[in-house]
Amino acid sequence: MKIVVAIKQVPDRDASVRIAPNAKWIEERELQWAMNEPDAYALEEALQLKEKYGGEVVVLSAGPERVGSTIREALAKGADRAIHVVCDDLNARDALGVAKLLAAAIKPESPDLVLTGLQSEDLGLGQTGVILAELLALPHATLILHVEKTDAGLKVKRELEEGWFQEIELPLPAVLTMQSGGNKLRYATLMGIKKAKTKELRAVNAADLGAENAPVVVLEQIAAPKKQKTTQILSGSAKEAAAALVEKLKTEARVL
Repeated sequence: MKIVVAIKQVPDRDASVRIAPNAKWIEERELQWAMNEPDAYALEEALQLKEKYGGEVVVLSAGPERVGSTIREALAKGADRAIHVVCDDLNARDALGVAKLLAAAIKPESPDLVLTGLQSEDLGLGQTGVILAELLALPHATLILHVEKTDAGLKVKRELEEGWFQEIELPLPAVLTMQSGGNKLRYATLMGIKKAKTKELRAVNAADLGAENAPVVVLEQIAAPKKQKTTQILSGSAKEAAAALVEKLKTEARVL
């Protein structure tokens, strides 16, 4: 089974993020970068499927030259080869534009399965994977925690809400967007890091894929969230105040 895993490089969670002077994006200089966590779970699922059923895992990522470090991390964890779509204007592309790039790179591979993370940690749109499925004309499912191969195709476990899950079957080839937490992520071993240096990493220029960049959604401005502090006095007896506090924590703060 040939599996293509689309991964994205995003700012590290602990990185100090500053908004660029034009307020169109963040200041990327001196930032630390990492693999998007939901994509890391997609990679882990692909590697486990390969170990169980055999086949090949191909990593695909779009972005500037710095993306190579994240691709090599995926190779060190066990991916067989990689494709880097060299694109210096990725941030100027909307979800449709990014999906078009990925679809153009995936089609020649004719994979049995395409895995992506549910969403990216920087934008959090959760759209690229499902748009990719539409462009490839493949069945898809989202919020996947576990994948099992069957004689007819795949059986997958989806996470719904409030502790509910759903199991569905779908044919191959297919596209799945993976939810975080379904597996325990592996670390790259020293041997894996050494082997990654000899694995194929093919670079493709975005311009050569013929994927037009005419965004239908334009990011006009980003801004830091406003810090607001409010104080509320809960009246009544201690018991009544406690009940009101619990209700506010549930419905307003949503921490319970």
